[in-house]
Amino acid sequence: MAPPDFHSVEGGEEPGNAAFVVRFRGTPSQVARVRGLVTAALGRDHPLYDDCVLLTSELATNAILHSRSGDGGWFTVSVHSAGPLVRVLVKDGGSSGVPCACRTGTQATSGRGLPLIEALSHRWGVVRESGATAVWFELRLVTIPAQRSAEAL
Repeated sequence: MAPPDFHSVEGGEEPGNAAFVVRFRGTPSQVARVRGLVTAALGRDHPLYDDCVLLTSELATNAILHSRSGDGGWFTVSVHSAGPLVRVLVKDGGSSGVPCACRTGTQATSGRGLPLIEALSHRWGVVRESGATAVWFELRLVTIPAQRSAEAL
C-alpha cells in the first residue's frame, strides 16, 4: 500500500508559515496537481505566487521527463513558506545525468526550465544522493525602501 499522497505541516509561530509535502505519481497529469499544491501552500494573493507556480511546474515537469520518476515512479514536492521566503524542493527518482542549466538554441523546444529557475530565483541548487535527485529553489520577497522626497533631503 502506498503512503499517503498529501502531508501538510503548519509551522512556526508566525501566521503564514507553513510546510507542505506531497508525493505525486510521475505522470504529466500531475503537474496541474503540483500547481494546486503551491496554491494551497501560498494562496493566490501571495506576492511570490506566480513565480513559484511557474518554477515549481518546471521542476515537476523535469522530474517526469528526465528522471526515473517518469517511468512509473513517484516524485515529491515540498513547499515551505516563512515570511518573505518561499523554498521549494522537488525530489525525483534520479537519472543517469546531472541536471544542467545549460543554454539551448533559439529553435530548441525544451531545455529552458533550469535557466529560468536560475534567472528568477534568489538561489537554487541540486543534491544527488542514494540514486535520487533533489532540485530546490528559494524565492525571497524583496522590499524596496520608499524613496525619500526631495524636501526631506
